[in-house]
Amino acid sequence: MISGALLTSSQVYAQDYRAAAEKALDEHFQRSTLSREEQLAELEWFIKAAEPFRGMEIKTVAEGLTTHTYEAEVLAEVFTDITGIEVEHNIIGEGDVVDTMQTQMQSDRNIYDAFVNDSDAIGTHLRYGKTVAISDAMENEWKDFTNPDLDLDDFIGLQYTTGPDGKIYQLPTQQFANLYWFRADWFDREDLQEQFKERYGYDLGVPLNWSAYEDIAEFFSVHVKEIDGERVYGHMDYGRRDPSLGWRFHDSWLSMAGMGSKGVPFGNPVDDWGIRVNEDGNPVGASVSRGGATNSPASVYAVTKMVEWLRDYAPESARGMTFGEAGPVPAQGQIAQQIFWYTAFTADMTDPSLPVTDDEGNPKWRMAPSPAGPYWEEGMKVGYQDVGSWTFFDSTPEDRRTAAWLFAQFTVSKTVSLEKTIAGLTPIRRSDIFSDEMTELAPKLGGLVEFYRSENESMWTPTGTNVPDYPRLAPLWWQNLAPAVNGEVTPKKALDDLAAAMDRTMSRLARADVFDQYAPILNEERDEQYWLDQPGAPKPALENEKPQGKTKPYDQMMEEWMAE
Repeated sequence: MISGALLTSSQVYAQDYRAAAEKALDEHFQRSTLSREEQLAELEWFIKAAEPFRGMEIKTVAEGLTTHTYEAEVLAEVFTDITGIEVEHNIIGEGDVVDTMQTQMQSDRNIYDAFVNDSDAIGTHLRYGKTVAISDAMENEWKDFTNPDLDLDDFIGLQYTTGPDGKIYQLPTQQFANLYWFRADWFDREDLQEQFKERYGYDLGVPLNWSAYEDIAEFFSVHVKEIDGERVYGHMDYGRRDPSLGWRFHDSWLSMAGMGSKGVPFGNPVDDWGIRVNEDGNPVGASVSRGGATNSPASVYAVTKMVEWLRDYAPESARGMTFGEAGPVPAQGQIAQQIFWYTAFTADMTDPSLPVTDDEGNPKWRMAPSPAGPYWEEGMKVGYQDVGSWTFFDSTPEDRRTAAWLFAQFTVSKTVSLEKTIAGLTPIRRSDIFSDEMTELAPKLGGLVEFYRSENESMWTPTGTNVPDYPRLAPLWWQNLAPAVNGEVTPKKALDDLAAAMDRTMSRLARADVFDQYAPILNEERDEQYWLDQPGAPKPALENEKPQGKTKPYDQMMEEWMAE
């Protein structure tokens, strides 16, 4: 009688979980690249795999993006309903995520059972030996708990979460790029086109280089000044002394100017932070005197332009803004273009009530490939891409870590990923990008779908494996560059200080013997000219840092973009 009762109870539970799965498909996941039968089969796998962990409570954490809010408000609840595993998916600031992650790594105390951490920290994860290599776990402790339909080949950002040892350390769950944004309706006005051509000698269009971007910024801020009675500006940025100011620079701004080495996804041997590595992958320096490029002429040019454009062509209030405060400003209708614009703000640009959309909700704006600086060469990365990824630590008890692995897989499963992509517009799967649903949405998204469908998308990449300790090195950027942005020191002085600080930190970490592999081995300092005379980065100063501006009509650019 007892065993029969238990069997009946188990069967009842199974029926309840299946009913919850069917309800979730009806209420939340009607749009998917899978058929309903395939979705249900995938959810039934999660129901079965979760049996050993039912009743467990797990805690995960992510930064405050729309995508992660969707995970917290929709996916965590559904996952709990179909598995019996209680999930608390916390949403906190990006800096807090990094700080908490660092604390867990240093203390070996389990704070969260899984983190959504940017792939920018891949260099940290592969060196410290604290991060569980997902590809190893999938063959061992997670062998029976890995979704057979996970389909790693379908992920567009997996190369960024893979170390030089070939191991996958993180699983992408959201992805967005840093592109050029502009008001297509203003650029199409014949009166503005004529004025621009008369003043600058070439056509108003999507800038291909920084010279053209600067001319367009000057044109709208200084010469046009008003459109339809409203003050307008040719540039938008932010400059407040804040951790987000560091992202403004180390999210590939120096590489966009052309500071680093050729190579994708990460410049080799000099990356987009200016850190050089030797043939074995050991960091050997950030300063030009050690073969790095953080304080090279190309970097000085890049920081100088950021400071000048913020001062001369952006709204005065931008200087006191942070990343989060500045992000929504272009949607308010006064900005003509922005060279450093994150596609994470796409969802905030699509509200029909905004001045940047028409009466039918179609965008008056477009996004396009980023213009390149004068030091940039063919074969270099073009811009930055953020890849927020599930990350697991060995300090988490194995049962809790495995339960969290199940939740992580659920948030990226094909059953739910298309709906999540539409909610947050941070796609991670090729199958979602090329779906009929995204084709239908494309006209409303101003070029986002076209960007991710192009082979060229892979030229926008995150911070690479040269950075040995992201949590310790990242703060040095805003702390040392804020004085330049505020006009207290020259860009050259700020970059010299930054490069020296990074070298000191890497040297200190090497002496502390904290790394399992790829530890820094700094080059001895020598005359900078020695390195500037070598091929590649660091590069000597150009005689002319403002070549002729070049532009291209948007439609022609996108046609060529999609054809390549």
